[in-house]
Amino acid sequence: MMPRRTTLRQRTIPCGQVRPLSRREFLCRAGGGFGAIALAALAGNLRGDEGSSAAANPLAPRRPHFAPRARRVVWLFMDGGPSHLDLFDYKPALEKYAGQPLPPSFKRPVTAMGVTSGNPLLPSPRKFQRHGQAGLWVSDLYPEIARLADELCLLQSCTADGLTHVAACTQMNTGALLLGRPSLGAWALYGLGCESQELPGFVVLADDQTDPPGGPTNWGTGFMPASYQGTRLGQGRQPILNISPLHGVGMARQRGELDFLQQLNRQHAAQRPDDPWLEARIASYELAFRMQAQAPHVVDLDEETEATHRLYGLDRPETAMNGRNCLLARRLLERGVRFVQVYMGVGSQWDAHTDLNGNHSLRCLESDRPIAALITDLKQRGLLEDTLVIWGGEFGRTPMSESGTGRDHNPTGFTMFFAGGGVKAGYVFGQTDEVGLYAVENRVHLHDIHATILHLLGLDHEQLTFFHNGRDERLTGTEGTVIQQILA
Repeated sequence: MMPRRTTLRQRTIPCGQVRPLSRREFLCRAGGGFGAIALAALAGNLRGDEGSSAAANPLAPRRPHFAPRARRVVWLFMDGGPSHLDLFDYKPALEKYAGQPLPPSFKRPVTAMGVTSGNPLLPSPRKFQRHGQAGLWVSDLYPEIARLADELCLLQSCTADGLTHVAACTQMNTGALLLGRPSLGAWALYGLGCESQELPGFVVLADDQTDPPGGPTNWGTGFMPASYQGTRLGQGRQPILNISPLHGVGMARQRGELDFLQQLNRQHAAQRPDDPWLEARIASYELAFRMQAQAPHVVDLDEETEATHRLYGLDRPETAMNGRNCLLARRLLERGVRFVQVYMGVGSQWDAHTDLNGNHSLRCLESDRPIAALITDLKQRGLLEDTLVIWGGEFGRTPMSESGTGRDHNPTGFTMFFAGGGVKAGYVFGQTDEVGLYAVENRVHLHDIHATILHLLGLDHEQLTFFHNGRDERLTGTEGTVIQQILA
């Protein structure tokens, strides 16, 4: 079990008064500093294992609670709420009851835009077929992903609590509807550290400059130290700005300048021992220096073959952006980055309140080939078996129509899929009712999904805690059960 970390309370000292010594400062000064040795031993930093390196570097690799099935995660986030009813959850009953209101036997739904049981049911205009040996239903919107049906583990009974995009995105990423809590990627980095010391451990990529609903809190650290937050990269050929040293400035000179700067920073931080942001900033300077040696090669996609560019769709304008992000995600993962999140349709572009068919046709055209390429490429390189691929948005869509051609938000029953990383392949878990409104069989909540993701990484969601405001906080709160049925 990994040692629990704690944050210190902030102290405000009136002007003109001398700040009293904290217990840590007293121990550091007592007996010529021998008290600090005792403190370090009590904190678990002299155990001869990962404790000392974790104290010096918060992103140093740490042992999981038990043997992991996955070493890394890539989350493909369809921002806006993709329609499970038009992609993976085939419902013939929608054609049978097309134009009719929701049967009175169904519980009256609560929706974001006021679409109620009185709105007519809307059948999917897409064609569904069974694919793979397992016969998974996939619509013609995702032909490339359909060919990989035997690699997918469909969760068709997902539920969450958020009705609006901000609340739902925040809960999907942090486990809570309200802002201010650490993201899933931050928890993974806190629990396991990063295998690469030249790259960020948690990277965020997006197909647009705008933010998803809720903004950077989706990859933030909340009450945790900022060291575990996600690093968002930009678009284009140079996603990391100022990564190359200035012309004529050698690494030795730059190292000397940074050493002097860090000496000043540590002197400043020594007077403010309770400020985790200073420690995070000092660590970020060191990471930025190390990145100058590794990152330029990672983001240089010209190192890839022309065949790989075509595989990811970099040769097509409609798939070029998502293709670049998925290819970059693969390059990051294979170099030791722990958690990569790829936003597609960022800015709620999947939010099809009207003309769902036109909206999803475009969004799927942009995402189908890049996603299929990533899964295929990971498998060819022997990385899929210990890389967990996640697909999904913040919720699904209603079977009742909105404006005649669209669908409202639906967090009471929707689909996500996993691939690789220790989950069953070619497998379907759970189902919604006959029209796809509510999850009715093997219902899983978002807390269960988060608990399962951590479990696949070798982390016990009940033991992965952070002491804050007098209590042990965890990603799943007081809920969450690992979905044992989908484990390979």
